[in-house]
Amino acid sequence: MKVIKRDGRIADYNGSKIIMAIQKANAEVNSKDRITEQKTYDIEKMISKLPQSKIQVEEIQDLIEHQLVQEQKYELAKKYIIYRYKHALVRKANTTDESILSLIRNDNKELAEENSNKNTLLASTQRDYIAGEVSRDLTKRVLLPEKIVKAHETGAIHFHDADYFLQPIFNCCLINIGDMLDNGTVINGKLIERPKSFRVACTVTTQIIASVASNQYGGQSVDVRHLGKYLRYSEEKFRRKAKEELPGFTDEQIEQVVAMRTKEELEAGVQTMQYQINTLMTTNGQSPFVTLFLLVDDNDPYEKENALIIEEIFKTRYRGIKNEKGVYVTPAFPKLIYVLDENNCFKGGKYDYLTKIAAKCSAKRMYPDYISAKKMRENYEGNVFSCMGCRSFLSPWKDAQGNYKFEGRFNQGVVSINLPQAALLAKGDEGKFWEILDERLALCHEALLCRHRALEGTRSDTSPIHWQYGAIARLEKGEVIDPLLHNGYSTLSLGYIGIYETTILIKHCSHTAPEGEKFAYKLMRHMRHTVDQWKKESGLGFALYGTPAESLCYRFAKIDQKRFGDVKDVTDKGYYTNSYHVDVREKIDAFSKLVFESGFQKISSGGSISLVEIPNMEHNLEALETVIQFIYDNIQYAEFNTKSDYCQCCGYSGEILINDDFEWECPQCGNKDHAKMNVVRRTCGYLGENFWNEGKTKEIRSRVLHL
Repeated sequence: MKVIKRDGRIADYNGSKIIMAIQKANAEVNSKDRITEQKTYDIEKMISKLPQSKIQVEEIQDLIEHQLVQEQKYELAKKYIIYRYKHALVRKANTTDESILSLIRNDNKELAEENSNKNTLLASTQRDYIAGEVSRDLTKRVLLPEKIVKAHETGAIHFHDADYFLQPIFNCCLINIGDMLDNGTVINGKLIERPKSFRVACTVTTQIIASVASNQYGGQSVDVRHLGKYLRYSEEKFRRKAKEELPGFTDEQIEQVVAMRTKEELEAGVQTMQYQINTLMTTNGQSPFVTLFLLVDDNDPYEKENALIIEEIFKTRYRGIKNEKGVYVTPAFPKLIYVLDENNCFKGGKYDYLTKIAAKCSAKRMYPDYISAKKMRENYEGNVFSCMGCRSFLSPWKDAQGNYKFEGRFNQGVVSINLPQAALLAKGDEGKFWEILDERLALCHEALLCRHRALEGTRSDTSPIHWQYGAIARLEKGEVIDPLLHNGYSTLSLGYIGIYETTILIKHCSHTAPEGEKFAYKLMRHMRHTVDQWKKESGLGFALYGTPAESLCYRFAKIDQKRFGDVKDVTDKGYYTNSYHVDVREKIDAFSKLVFESGFQKISSGGSISLVEIPNMEHNLEALETVIQFIYDNIQYAEFNTKSDYCQCCGYSGEILINDDFEWECPQCGNKDHAKMNVVRRTCGYLGENFWNEGKTKEIRSRVLHL
């Protein structure tokens, strides 16, 4: 008989361990409560003669307890249970010590690279990470089922929410900023009434953003359209004051004064948002992870004002923000999403000029990202709305009056599946792959339900800004949030990594090849059908999420490389491709890539984005505008990633040179600190660390020896 241990290892049955455990418990009770030595051996003999070829170690312990109770040795059974429990505690000893100490020593590389918005040298960031490590440890040892923990640690799945699972907080959201501005809110126990000017509305918005970020884990998005009316309020106020203060002025002169003051108000308000978002620090030890959603709607009564706000946001982003040396650099936040529609997609629309400014901004500062209103309406029942800050999309949902609602909704949590690992275990057998896939999807489902149940029973008092004062809802004090967790109001996301590598393993070709594409679509539809079934059976808002954390592409690949060795075009690269994306090494032009990935976006309705790698386009804006127009016609959501090098010290964008001492050196400011440069050398698609070849020539060779 073989014994299956808790970690999945299989060992030979050893009866002496059973006898020893009973004897140790026997020694701790009074003589009248002890079991005879013969009975001890009888129990072991009974277990050794069981008919099965394999037995779980927990089953053996259950049988021992049962036999002791049968012998009416209740005190002894209790001691054995305590003995068993103590050993379980030893097995699950606290594992945070080394990870926390390595964080304080600043040699925890995994944490340092996990989030580019968090500086692990800062005390405030370390405090947040320490809390996260404690939560992760308790989550693994106590809160999650052992099989979910094991699946996470072996890279079968990734439980994204472990470092805040201990607390009743969720992942990301779309703030109902319109309700909070129009009807007032409360921050830190202080009433914030409806603003009377644009500048104050911008200040209040950033304070809301900071408060929301401090009480949740992931990103948030804000629809800028709600600020349009406040710019008009300011304009009307300036007009009234001008008429009072300048009685001799003509109407034309009055309007000139009003326009000048409104322009100053607009610039000051937008600049306030940029400075506030980049200088405020949340309790997470970072700037608020926020996205601004930029849409000019022809049916909006404040259309003109919104267009002015968007234009100013682009100008402010293009200019950048000064670093500690006084040099303009690209701020990480807010992220910008600009909506392309018939009125601005270079087809003679009245807002084409805005898209030209957006293109100029993309070329220099990489933002905004672009959403095609046309394609989004096709995919989301005629609706156009922002993704949440983490790029996760909400499924359409209607209120009791039959109106679609997106703002004020949120994501409960995310679990991602490692598709290439399932394919590696299948060893090329497609039938076996589908079996393993379904087993692991069931694990993901169970893990997501753990996330959901952890939030059930949460009271609105845990985060008043979310539940009581409008960011999500206007619940009463002490009221539970459960209705917002059910009926599809919020989402539970299934992320996925490595469609490309999985296709390589099962079909021996890329998913861009005809046979590979057919398999990839089958795989995507299978996952989508699975989450739709979960939703149908439970009423919970399960969704298929195509853009989980980029760092996960490296974590899964690292685990699998250690387990399976170097597998060509799979683990040997050191990374997996995110979701359905085309691998960076494939020779495919930007237009073909966007068209190809567009089909997968429709299936991945819980989140999707496509990336286009471009050279520095500041001197070729016409070409960039052509790609932007192509996005409108062909794909729902896309972003640009410029290949030009970038120096954080001086803001230089271009090729960073290699000096005679074989060091990177910025040609503009002379900076040689590699940590303050973004040096891109991606001709082979390798994304890791580069090093000199043996001859120390000026060629750079990657760790995997791709020139």
